[in-house]
Amino acid sequence: MASIDRKSTFERIIHAHQRGVWRYLRFIGAGRTEADDLTQETFLAAWKADFEEINDAATAGYLRTVAKSRFLMMLRAKGRRITETDFAEVEADWVQLVEQDGGWDDRTIALEECLQGVQGKAREAIDLNYTKDMRYAEIAERLGMKPEGVRTLMKRVIAKLRECMERKLGWPAE
Repeated sequence: MASIDRKSTFERIIHAHQRGVWRYLRFIGAGRTEADDLTQETFLAAWKADFEEINDAATAGYLRTVAKSRFLMMLRAKGRRITETDFAEVEADWVQLVEQDGGWDDRTIALEECLQGVQGKAREAIDLNYTKDMRYAEIAERLGMKPEGVRTLMKRVIAKLRECMERKLGWPAE
């Protein structure tokens, strides 16, 4: 019976924290596919370690620690140089961004609403860059533009999205 309780508790933990772990991995430098794999490895490691939940914040912190460890091990295994990132500062920024400012949900909703105002080539350029990971030169070829034109278009769209997000979330302009 205890294993059933443990399994259902862990399924709930995965459901509650999977997106956050993935986003954290992207935040610290993992690629999309790497973040997918490392997220799975993070939860597998937590399961094998007989992790016990204390509270939501402690669980999130523990999972970030495991995810960061897995990320660093992956970098070493691939022979990639670990940048001189101060992970203490990254962790503090993450906690401020996600846990103390109300999480990602408000930001996600605001961004979706702001993106509705982006149409035509601008929307296509944003989608190709952020969902297909295409470079400006590839986007330019696809849209029949010059790379410099795509760069200018992206700067304008990103600035408008930033203004929209600031307005919707009540952020002060920086």
